[in-house]
Amino acid sequence: MKPNFIIELKNLTIDHYRDLRESMIEAYPDIEDSEWEESQIRKLLEIFPEGQLCVLVNGKVVASALSIMVRFDKFGDEHTYEQITGNYTFNTHDPDGDVLYGIEIFVHPDYRGMRLGRRLYEARKELCESLNLRMIMAGGRIPNYNKFSSEITPREYIDRVARHEIYDPVLTFQLSNGFTVRRILKGYLEDDKNSEEYATLLEWNNIYYEKEEKFLQQQKTVIRVGLVQWQMRLFSQLSELYEQIEFFVDAVSGYQSDFILFPEFFNAPLMEQYNHLGEAEAIRKLADYTDGLREKFIEFAIAYNVNIITGSMPAVQNGKLYNTGYLCRRDGTWDSYTKLHITPSEYSAWGMLGGNEIRVFDTDCGKIGILICYDVEFPEVSRILADQGMNILFVPFLTDTQNGYMRVRLCAQSRAVENECYVAIAGCVGNLPRVNNMDIQFAQSAVFTPSDFAFPNNAIKAEATPNAEMTLIADVDLDLLKELHNHGSVRNLKDRRLDLYQVMKKRPWGRVPK
Repeated sequence: MKPNFIIELKNLTIDHYRDLRESMIEAYPDIEDSEWEESQIRKLLEIFPEGQLCVLVNGKVVASALSIMVRFDKFGDEHTYEQITGNYTFNTHDPDGDVLYGIEIFVHPDYRGMRLGRRLYEARKELCESLNLRMIMAGGRIPNYNKFSSEITPREYIDRVARHEIYDPVLTFQLSNGFTVRRILKGYLEDDKNSEEYATLLEWNNIYYEKEEKFLQQQKTVIRVGLVQWQMRLFSQLSELYEQIEFFVDAVSGYQSDFILFPEFFNAPLMEQYNHLGEAEAIRKLADYTDGLREKFIEFAIAYNVNIITGSMPAVQNGKLYNTGYLCRRDGTWDSYTKLHITPSEYSAWGMLGGNEIRVFDTDCGKIGILICYDVEFPEVSRILADQGMNILFVPFLTDTQNGYMRVRLCAQSRAVENECYVAIAGCVGNLPRVNNMDIQFAQSAVFTPSDFAFPNNAIKAEATPNAEMTLIADVDLDLLKELHNHGSVRNLKDRRLDLYQVMKKRPWGRVPK
């Protein structure tokens, strides 16, 4: 898969119909007249617009999920697709229903493998929770059953799919997204020959369901961050590094994390093959891998539906060497950031230069800041980011000794307090005796909070085991920052004496100078 995609999850509109129809025809080559008519889509948009979802890739609809609300006790477990949809009129939709019923989900075959279906189901789950519905239900085809029907019953088939002994393109997907089989339906979808007209009645229970009505929550305020405490190890080939990166992306995204943070210079083991060269030449050889790594991270961000902060890696621009990283958003867009303050050893050993860009980044979880290691030790920069609306500061770092690590840690904790924000730091651990200037590492990744009653007493949300390869997952609540800013015991941002002093940039931010 090439990562040159812009991914958008949207509510369906009638303007999307032509793309919708074309993609649906491609998605169901084994079913005649599988596409919805325009009048039917118009009806769904009229009665329940928020329930009709689609995914656009580069502006074209390539996946969709359609649904209605029903009072399930009117239908019970024994029903057909025709009955639940009111003979395709959707007059069964009930605005006061208690179940979100999925009547359609598909992905164009050319775009499968990008986990677009998972995005749609996560959006459906959020809709179910926000509307305070009991559950999501759907009748799911079992299109591979016809290959086994002469040997096993539908029940045996379903059990073997659940045990991963048989792959079914629909049921395997549903089970992997947290659905369970409630019962088997016979004659659910007429003329579904591949399923032999069998289907599974699937359900996903909303654990947040409350009998009394609650308001629709429009904006996400609890953000899940995942940190990778990366073990330095040698790789015999580049593909092994990619596999290790994907392993962590897969693991952390499996917890529905919104962000993944990798450490500074996590790819340094690739320099081992250049150890015969001088340090300055070897780091420039390492920079040859940077563009490829960025493209791979973009690919993973799309495929695993998570925003990835790539730590940092060397990059050469116009002959000059910088310490650069990338924010790879799950919608396919990306931005770069560059270390501003270069340590004495980075300059003397590698000839590295600092960047000039100070800015926050917009994401689907609000504004974030990213500072690389040494940068967090300069409070002015974080204060500028706070004034630009930063809620979470991410700090990839690489430290060789405990006292070096403590400088990063203590300064990061200070930035969280003085800027009323969360700060996440992630570093490398282990040794690289065969890579010059990268011999030893010390790290304890952590998520720090402001210090007030709403936060942990030690202002530490979570921290990893020191010097052990692992991931760290933590939830941070942005509403608590709003409360702190306006009603905290102390208010560091509001109580500044701007009549006496002010921190500001000397120049507008821009690209790294050429």
